[in-house]
Amino acid sequence: MTDWLAENPHVRTIRVAACDLNGQARGKRLPSRFAGKVAEEGTRFPLSVLNLDIWGEDIEDSPLVFETGDADGVLRPTGRGFVPMPWLEAPTALLPLWMFTEGGAPFEGCPRQALARVLEAYAARGWRPQVATELEFYLVDDSEPGIHAPRSPRSGKRREAAEILSLRTLDAFDAFFTDLYDACEAMDIPADAAISEAGMGQFEVNLIHGEAMKAADDAWLFKLLVKGMARRHGLAGSFMAKPYEEHAGNGLHVHFSVLDANGNNVFDDGSTGGSGFLHQAVAGCLAALPDMTLILAPHGNSYDRMVPGAHAPTGICWARENRTAAIRIPGGSPRARRIEHRVAGGDINPYLVIAAVLGTALQGIEEQLSPPLPITGNAYDQSLPQIPTCWLGAIDAFETSPRMARVFPRGLIRNLVMTKRQEARRIAALDAEARLALYLDTV
Repeated sequence: MTDWLAENPHVRTIRVAACDLNGQARGKRLPSRFAGKVAEEGTRFPLSVLNLDIWGEDIEDSPLVFETGDADGVLRPTGRGFVPMPWLEAPTALLPLWMFTEGGAPFEGCPRQALARVLEAYAARGWRPQVATELEFYLVDDSEPGIHAPRSPRSGKRREAAEILSLRTLDAFDAFFTDLYDACEAMDIPADAAISEAGMGQFEVNLIHGEAMKAADDAWLFKLLVKGMARRHGLAGSFMAKPYEEHAGNGLHVHFSVLDANGNNVFDDGSTGGSGFLHQAVAGCLAALPDMTLILAPHGNSYDRMVPGAHAPTGICWARENRTAAIRIPGGSPRARRIEHRVAGGDINPYLVIAAVLGTALQGIEEQLSPPLPITGNAYDQSLPQIPTCWLGAIDAFETSPRMARVFPRGLIRNLVMTKRQEARRIAALDAEARLALYLDTV
């Protein structure tokens, strides 16, 4: 990391930041001459900083605040090293951090530590999950009251309709996407295909599969990048689950497979159906869906997305090559056999979602669960158990779930539940315009 600083003397300032429970970057701005010390020794924040509400305020009665004197934790570099922040005017770099206690133990309230805990359980079997993400977002013109489809930089016209897989729409925003992909290259984010999606001004970018922790880091950094680069182009980049009532919401789809100690995909048995491990992992994901909904839909607006027939799964089911199902098994070569978990909104914390998906898949394997038969046809037209659509109910289910207690440490569950209950109380008093303003940029 110090070599990187020496090779980039033009970098004038750095940011050091960790990811909080809401996926927000919490950190400090430092002159670059002090960066070497932080890279070697880390820095200190109050432990409570990773447990703030969506407004960035302390949680009432949290044991992390007054009860313990708002004690510090120790933040150390994640190993990612410095990454440039190309959306800022001055040459700047970000050093991602994660939280430990004063004694050196992983802090239970750190989302990245939660994912590391799940990956340790896989490593104990000699396994390494491989993860890819597909992230949907809107480009929004919020320069006037309300939100609007962005004006084409070429014609100045608004595109008021969705244009699925439209090259014309992508080309209209070519300057934005060129800058975005250049930034991904500089930040070592493996951005692959971009497409125009089902909502007006909506796009999807795929991040290529790789080691699970890097995939989560990449998704978190990509969300920061899209928001920052959109503002540089005079727009808002929003991963809000449902910014427009009349258009499709934003999702984040998680694809995963698992490699054994010899590098073989444990989901591949040479057939089109997939191995027994694949079926057990599907069963684990399905069994935990009601209890993990809060992770997949963490905000009040998240539940506006879960509407039948609106491109978000609502039935608890799985299928092969069927995008109406919550869990999809894509086709293709058996060597690339994988599971696609399609429920999460774009407004999630990537570390928590990947931890929950991988953790519950492993539970299915450990318990040798069997899934129901895969569905065929339109899941929205079938009588299926439904994914919860009540935020308060999802909070309660997460808090008391034995399955979630096996995935996440007790401290994280407590902190997240307190956070979400505080947010739910405050958001209940807001009108639709205030809720839109709250979520548009933050999530």
